[in-house]
Amino acid sequence: MKKLLPLENMLDKIKETAAFLNSNGFEGVQAGVVLGTGLGEFLKYFKVSHSISYADIPNFPQATVEFHKGRLVTGLLHGKKIVVMQGRLHYYEGYSMQQVTFGVRVLKELGIQVLLLSNAAGGMNKKHRKADLVLVDDHINMLPENPLRGLNDPAFGNRFVDMFSPYNKTLNKALLSAAKKLKIPLSKGVYVAVQGPNLETKAEYKYLKAAGADMVGMSTVPEVIVANHINLPCAAISVITDECQPGKLKPVNIAEIIAIAGEADKKLCAVFNQFFKEWLS
Repeated sequence: MKKLLPLENMLDKIKETAAFLNSNGFEGVQAGVVLGTGLGEFLKYFKVSHSISYADIPNFPQATVEFHKGRLVTGLLHGKKIVVMQGRLHYYEGYSMQQVTFGVRVLKELGIQVLLLSNAAGGMNKKHRKADLVLVDDHINMLPENPLRGLNDPAFGNRFVDMFSPYNKTLNKALLSAAKKLKIPLSKGVYVAVQGPNLETKAEYKYLKAAGADMVGMSTVPEVIVANHINLPCAAISVITDECQPGKLKPVNIAEIIAIAGEADKKLCAVFNQFFKEWLS
């Protein structure tokens, strides 16, 4: 597992990594997409021009989750050059929050103007069913570490980042419009991020739901915090892979969760594709 250098050297590492990618076909990217667990259909929508494993990118942490490919991919979609993180990093893998979010900072250094994120989540709202798509319009952060901790150099951005509206309203509106045109249901909800990797107990699901969350997962929030830190407009969609209401709980079947994610992935990627068809057009 590769380790980043101390925080005072992170800016140099971001620039070094971006320079490497620029010299390997990733120059001129306009938008970034982060694909969550079991979500990879999006790559079928555009012609891939370059692909590189995280293991081959200087300073880039490696994805250790078996359902995450762990590679960076770029190509053209509707005339726009898109870069995709096929597989993200998680705090539960043993990485620091700065490592988990290093990729987002690198993508911004490459020049992306917007960031779309996806994730697989447990649905606690009784209105949500397996394979539903939910646009994240707010979140609750219950992770034990913050990706901005220790970054007090103005070069990183404003230390006290406003989170009044962390998910860009313009992007959210565009995603809702894209889903409507495709007649794909897309509701809105609050996502709560927990550490993992264990899933929640019945009492914890009740607690999180009572706190105001509609779905629960182990990612996304750190990337969104950093995106706001570096003034990168972002939006996120959750795929509901299991129903976590008190009366519907049952032992987790990971294979079933991945299968449901794959089913919903077709709808999610159709929405992303429609978004990019209209974005900057």
